[in-house]
Amino acid sequence: MSSPTRRTVIATGSALGGALLTGGLPAQASAADRTGSASDPWGAVLDDADLVWQRMPSTWYEGPYLGNGFLGSGIYAEPGREQAAVRFNVQHSEVQDHRPEYGSLFGLARLPIGYFTLEPVGTITAVDWRLGLHDAELTGSLTTDRGRLAIRALVHTSRSLLAVEVTPTAGERDFRWVFHPADAISPRADFKPLPDGYRGNPPAEVGDHDGVSASVQPLLSGGQHVTAWRETDRGGQRTLYVNVAHSYPKSTAVRRALSTIRGESLLPYDTLAATHRAWWHAYYRRSFLSLPDARIQRFYWIQLYKVASAARRDAPVMATSGPWLESTPWPNTWWNLNVQLEYWLIHGSNHLELDAVTRALGEFRDNLSTEMAPAYRADSLGIPRTTDPHLINGAAGTLTGYGVGIPGQDPPTPEVGNLTWALHNVWLSYRHTMDESILRDVLYPLLRKAVTYYLHFLEPGPDGKLHLPATFSPEYGGDTRDCNYDLMLLTWGCRTLLESADLLGVKDELAPRWREVLAKRVPYPTDENGFMIGADIPFAKSHRHYSHLLSVYPLYELTGRTADERALIEKSLAHWVGFEGALQGYTFTGAASMSALLGKGEDALKYLGELMTRFIQPNTMYKESGPVIETPLSASQSLHDMVCQSWGGVVRVFPALPAAWADLTVHDFRTQGAFLLSAVRRGGVTSWVRLVSEAGAPCVVRHSVPGAIEVRDGRGRRLHHETVDEGTLRIALRRGESALITAKGDRPDLTIAPVEPNGQAPRWGLPA
Repeated sequence: MSSPTRRTVIATGSALGGALLTGGLPAQASAADRTGSASDPWGAVLDDADLVWQRMPSTWYEGPYLGNGFLGSGIYAEPGREQAAVRFNVQHSEVQDHRPEYGSLFGLARLPIGYFTLEPVGTITAVDWRLGLHDAELTGSLTTDRGRLAIRALVHTSRSLLAVEVTPTAGERDFRWVFHPADAISPRADFKPLPDGYRGNPPAEVGDHDGVSASVQPLLSGGQHVTAWRETDRGGQRTLYVNVAHSYPKSTAVRRALSTIRGESLLPYDTLAATHRAWWHAYYRRSFLSLPDARIQRFYWIQLYKVASAARRDAPVMATSGPWLESTPWPNTWWNLNVQLEYWLIHGSNHLELDAVTRALGEFRDNLSTEMAPAYRADSLGIPRTTDPHLINGAAGTLTGYGVGIPGQDPPTPEVGNLTWALHNVWLSYRHTMDESILRDVLYPLLRKAVTYYLHFLEPGPDGKLHLPATFSPEYGGDTRDCNYDLMLLTWGCRTLLESADLLGVKDELAPRWREVLAKRVPYPTDENGFMIGADIPFAKSHRHYSHLLSVYPLYELTGRTADERALIEKSLAHWVGFEGALQGYTFTGAASMSALLGKGEDALKYLGELMTRFIQPNTMYKESGPVIETPLSASQSLHDMVCQSWGGVVRVFPALPAAWADLTVHDFRTQGAFLLSAVRRGGVTSWVRLVSEAGAPCVVRHSVPGAIEVRDGRGRRLHHETVDEGTLRIALRRGESALITAKGDRPDLTIAPVEPNGQAPRWGLPA
């Protein structure tokens, strides 16, 4: 398929008088918008990014995937029957066990549900599928030696329904669907020994319920999960409707699932698809990004599809494999890196409607107190490495009886900083919206208790500095005093609490203690190679995690503002990635973002290239010992960091672009301070920059427009501004006002359009 025309446009504004493009999120896309026509750049870039399969996918890492944050389906050949059946997995992010006495990875684990096989009459000889991002729909065909099966499939965005329409030719009229219930046992059982006394749940009971089939899975803890389905035939078009429901402790899921299928199966596929497509079309239109690397541009838009398929505000915080559960040693939610990386891209891409982290931490905060040792529950909070969607770890059944270890007392792995790091995500949501309710209701009260836990253990040393007893830096191995993971998060936490108290008008009795920490905290341990793991452990082996570098990224406390600080960052980064062996995909996304911080666009692109070549799978999924999704999603944030950074109260436009990206277009990119950024780069030069203020926050922008500039408001009038330094302006913008920055005397074309690719690139998926 030829690439879409790069002359397609988003919107235009007359160059006369500096009139600006118009924006806004349409409630529903028009019929013209759905065609990917020349008037619809979103359709153009999304159609260009579609994944295609002209070879049969054989694993989770190769096949199409559909989802809505709750229900998910991964699609690939049935193992061992590649020419006889296609598997449509059925998994759900709410389906879990409820036996906390066996811990989060067995007793509270996400449970596999099962899968359908589409079984043609004949032998499969060819596949031709397309995962259409714009419509969030799988279309195409299976060819067999007996005929052809035309397929359309979606997981409806709001109805928790998998619908698969199959139109067979005469020789394939008798194809069939078969459901295969999975054993309701933790997927970790495939990798680790079972805990003493643990056993799997009883088998599912499959039967007919007045014309609706259902697989009812009882749970030993009480409750159940149920998969219900019905197939209809409308003029030779056979449509399978599938719903999953989970209930605990009551057994009400069967009633809900059967009722859902009886109602939804009355709707033709096209009726379901209309509302589904309208949601997705509006979703994509919240922002726009186009760059000349066709492979990376396609990858980026696939991640926007993936994150909305895996996350919703009211859905469980993403587990390690999202809603697409497979055999995995990590069948729950991971809080020492995975969650944080999974959600970073929602901010710049303007998709705060997907922020389950802020919602879950606020909703289930009471469960976090039970993760603390009894002596600290009154004033402290923490989150263990792993939890279920309700932030429960199940540690009550362990030797200690709590999930967050006591510094200096609980070897092994007193991993203390996870909640503070998760709250950094909440802080990002506040900063990108300036919604004070996030600050007041979630961030401040939870961060106060997370930091208070540290304060119990800080002690002055002979040097007069405040020190931490032994804690654990995620994944490196060994406990260490003055662990950088914790010192860096504690420093960020104290500074953020002081700033938040000032913003909220709170006179907190702990504020003097927070100031003391900032003034007297021991310096971060370093040696000749840069940042150490902690005072007792140098960085001396290959390590995938950047837990010892958080003050650089993502906390942006150390940014290279002095020559010595920059040298320390560069030395630490080079030493970290210089050890081969244990490096993994997110090593390279972290390295790319740190390089972008330093303005090294070529290095950032190099690291993203390493990621793509070495780790990203054909369908843009990712694997280590099992399926995980955080790394591709975090690669989108690395791309964001190359295009725009807004830490420290300054919006930096195009801070780290490689020379090959001479042309670039961004539209409605959300920044800290609640600004929406649009900007265009042509021929290696920033043509214009536009900022719209949603909150009236202070606006400082490093605009990257060369030479003398002009600033105009939304009506083309000159707008007062101050020069902070060369290339940086302070502009007074009230809520709802906008500023357009151009070269002096220039009236550029304000059309926003996809840019021309530098060259051809293969599609993602399994093209011929």
